Amino acid sequence: MTGGRRGEQIQARGGPHEQAQEELAMAKNSGKGKKPSKKVGKLPKGKQARAQAWKGTRASWKDRPKVKRDEFDEEMERLQVELVKLQEWVKASGAKICVVFEGRDTAGKGSLIRRITERVSPRVFRVVALSAPTERERSQMYFQRYMAHLPAAGEVVLFDRSWYNRAGVERVMGFATEEQVEGFLRNVPPVEKSMISSGIILIKYWLEVSEEEQAKRFDERNTDPRKIWKLSPMDLEAQARWYDYSRARDVMFAATDTRESPWFVVPSDDQRRARLNCISHFLSLIPYKDVPREKIEFPERQAKGDYVEPRRPLRYVPARY
Repeated sequence: MTGGRRGEQIQARGGPHEQAQEELAMAKNSGKGKKPSKKVGKLPKGKQARAQAWKGTRASWKDRPKVKRDEFDEEMERLQVELVKLQEWVKASGAKICVVFEGRDTAGKGSLIRRITERVSPRVFRVVALSAPTERERSQMYFQRYMAHLPAAGEVVLFDRSWYNRAGVERVMGFATEEQVEGFLRNVPPVEKSMISSGIILIKYWLEVSEEEQAKRFDERNTDPRKIWKLSPMDLEAQARWYDYSRARDVMFAATDTRESPWFVVPSDDQRRARLNCISHFLSLIPYKDVPREKIEFPERQAKGDYVEPRRPLRYVPARY
C-alpha cells in the first residue's frame, strides 16, 4: 500500500488527529473511576482524563509474544523501503516533517531513530539531539535554540528529545522553576500551532517503558562494555524518581495533547514490536506517493588508453580478519 492510499484512508476516517481524539475518548471512558495522580488532580476534570488517557490504551500491547528476529528483519526491510519512498516524495514535494521522540531513559528512542535513518539520506533525514544549553542559550527565549533545527522544505527532522525537556527532566531535576514549567506548558500549544500553520507536519511520540524493563536495561548499561557510555548520574536519578517523572508526564499530556498536535504513545518493553509499530504508524500519517523515476542506463567504462599503475608501495590495512 502506498503512502497516497494511506493518506486517502486517513482522510476518509477523519484524519490522524481526529483518530487520536477518538482514541483519547475511548481511553477516557476506560479510565473512569481511577484516582488521578497528585499534580494531575489539580487540573480540570476534562484534562485529568486526558492525562490518564495513555493508560487505557496499553492493554492491547500486553501479553503478546516477542517478535522473532527473522520476522522483525523481514518487516523492517519492507518498512525501510517505504521510508525511502517517503524520502523521495519529501524531496519532490518540498514537504516539511518534524517528529518528536520523548520518553523515559532507556525507552528506546535512539534505537528507534537509528532504524528510521538506517537506509535513508542524512541530507533529508536529520537527527537533532541537543546537549545541555550553554550560558548564552540559557539567556534566550526557551524555544529559541530548537527553532533553528526545524525542517526546511524537503527535510525530515527527528528530535531525540526536544523542547519537552522542560516538562520532564528539567522539572523533575529542579533545573527549571515551577513558574518556568507552567509558562512553558501554556506556551507550547500556540507555538506548535504556529509550526503547523507554517506548513510543518508535526508528529509527537512518547515511548513508554515499564519499571521492570527500565531496571533491566539500566543493568545492561552497567555491565555491557558497549553500553557503559549510556549510563550517567542522571540515569540513576531517573530510576530513583520514577513517580516524579510519572507525574510530570501526566501533566505534560494534559497540557499539550491537543487536537492539532496529539501525542502518540508507543509501549516499548518489546523493542522490536515498538519499532515496527511506530514506523508503520509514522508512515500512515504522511500522504506520500511513489515518485516516478527515470530509467537509468549506465555508460560504458572508458578505455584504459596509456594509463599505467604507479610503482610505489601502498599502506594496506592489516588483514586481521
